[in-house]
Amino acid sequence: MALHPLNLHRKLLQLQATLSTHSFAAVQSSFYPPSFSMMTAVLRSRRLFSFAARRLYPPRCLSTSLPYVNEEEKFSSKETGTKCNFIHPSAVVHPDAILGQGVSIGPFCTVGPSAKLGNACRLYPGSHVSGNTELGDNCILMMGAVVGDELPGRTLIGCNNIIGHHAVVGIKCQDMKYKAGSECFLQIGDNNELREYTSIHRSSLPNERTIIGDNNLIMGSCHIAHDCKVGNNNIFANNTLLAGHVIVEDFTHTAGATVIHQFCHIGSFSFIGGGSVVSQDVPKYTMVSGERAELRGLNLEGLRRRGFSVMEVKSLRAAYRKIFMPADGNFQSIEDRLTELQKDEKLSQVPAVCFLVQSIRDSFEEERRGICKFRSWAGS
Repeated sequence: MALHPLNLHRKLLQLQATLSTHSFAAVQSSFYPPSFSMMTAVLRSRRLFSFAARRLYPPRCLSTSLPYVNEEEKFSSKETGTKCNFIHPSAVVHPDAILGQGVSIGPFCTVGPSAKLGNACRLYPGSHVSGNTELGDNCILMMGAVVGDELPGRTLIGCNNIIGHHAVVGIKCQDMKYKAGSECFLQIGDNNELREYTSIHRSSLPNERTIIGDNNLIMGSCHIAHDCKVGNNNIFANNTLLAGHVIVEDFTHTAGATVIHQFCHIGSFSFIGGGSVVSQDVPKYTMVSGERAELRGLNLEGLRRRGFSVMEVKSLRAAYRKIFMPADGNFQSIEDRLTELQKDEKLSQVPAVCFLVQSIRDSFEEERRGICKFRSWAGS
């Protein structure tokens, strides 16, 4: 049966006194400078003490990275169904911070007074949670991650999110119109992975918020600026940069080093080629590319991967040709082409075609930037 820690400590003190007496006797019987026999006796006594400590203390008592849980605490946790938290001695956790069950906080982490950590959250060494910040259950902050800021407002992060090494999430925006002292907000959904060196800023206006949806993969060194709205199931490759007020719908994919201008709208199921500079809206289902991004056709591979039927893809291709590749001599405006397409009884019955038409129409509304220019491509 395991001994109580106090009894273990007393036995170790008695053993240390005995070993110290033995070492002192060895020193008295030796000449100065210390002889080999004296040094051997001292080293032997230290080894005996270390061996005794390892035998008497449970391994968890001697560990520098694991908390000590005695048998009584272990038994009580089983009875109540609670999980013990681990806070490394070098971590700084404010007493007013709210921690769920099974939270693990590693070395040199800081948790501020207004922070709230859900169950089973893990903070790896050197990560920081500050300001009015709430983490949902099972969130992971990798080494050096910074979440939240000492600003009015709030950072709200859902469950099962991974925030990568040295990522910075929920800090002050880089916008000159932000007024010091005004509230700013960031809201992130569930099951997102924000990789290393990602930066996501709070909103610039008190009545706005930066929003990230669910199931997004945001790769290394991406930047999402103030007041952006990102939907669900998107993939942003490395160094994708979103300026302020950009709206990204669902199931979009950007290749590396993509830059998106302020107030642009990226439609669902679209693809943006690597190194593109997007300065206008990208309609649903389309693919754009180029230094000043131009329409290059439909995102056929993306549609196939997302389970679009052959009939839907054929209908979208027919609609795309009527809108952007009309017959020679057809000088109708884009609005007239959309109206004519809606009169087509066959194509107008396909929901995907209706969504494409509406996406293009919305881009020409007031305060919108229009759509990317069309460039003929044989694969359209």
